[in-house]
Amino acid sequence: MTVPAVSFEFFPPQNLAGSFRLWDTVQALAPLAPRFVSVTYGAGGTTRELTREAVAAIHQHSGLNVAAHLTCVNATREETLAIARDFASAGVTEIVALRGDPPKGEGRFSPHPEGFASSIELIEALAATGDFTIRVGAYPDVHPEATSPQADIDWLKRKLDAGADEALTQFFFEAETFLRFRDDCAKAGIDPARITPGILPIENWKGARNFARRCGARVPQWLDDAFEKALRDGREDLLATAVCAELCSDLIDEGVERLHFYTLNRPELTRDVCHALGVAPRVQLQNVA
Repeated sequence: MTVPAVSFEFFPPQNLAGSFRLWDTVQALAPLAPRFVSVTYGAGGTTRELTREAVAAIHQHSGLNVAAHLTCVNATREETLAIARDFASAGVTEIVALRGDPPKGEGRFSPHPEGFASSIELIEALAATGDFTIRVGAYPDVHPEATSPQADIDWLKRKLDAGADEALTQFFFEAETFLRFRDDCAKAGIDPARITPGILPIENWKGARNFARRCGARVPQWLDDAFEKALRDGREDLLATAVCAELCSDLIDEGVERLHFYTLNRPELTRDVCHALGVAPRVQLQNVA
């Protein structure tokens, strides 16, 4: 089996305990030599400063290639581009450019009067600087706000045409979901090699299922049944590892060469799955002293 190139997503800490947990996660996964690691924004841009601090710390102390999430929410164009310039000045030249989720309590995204109206406008502005590798989101299951599967694909093509380099997909639970999406993207003129599947190792099935329903990812009945039985038997960790490793293996067998893991700052399951796929430790974390 081909050994995939991997990347990992983290979220910024909101307290001291979270800071230790994030650094433990970085230390656990850095030896796997990821292509990059990314740091998210919270809904409504609520963790903007925390994200900047986490990106700077990981970039400075780990030696990893760090991609910062950047959204259009609750900021003017100038404020958003100023953040991007700060990243570039600090040596962070990779951006995950997203429209962003609306603040809690607001049902739909509403652009700032002086802000970017969409992810495409943000991508165009970032691409015009020539400073960044730009990644964007993609949705194998239909985005909750999309009018149809084809509309999702058309919007992805516009983002890539606007200057994005790569698309990272929302997570999904069955390989066929991604493979069908990849085929449909190819029919629309999108190079399948530019689409990297997003993988969610299931640390907690109830939480993963609720998360999936909020973002429109389909939850197969067989998986619901399997976790219900595994929880009764106390074998949910074994099932989670097996399910994730099998999903990744199926994708690799179909020619997928890169995988992006949503770690939720809990590295153990992601590390175990990577090891099962043949991704062995290759580097040591830089000394932070």
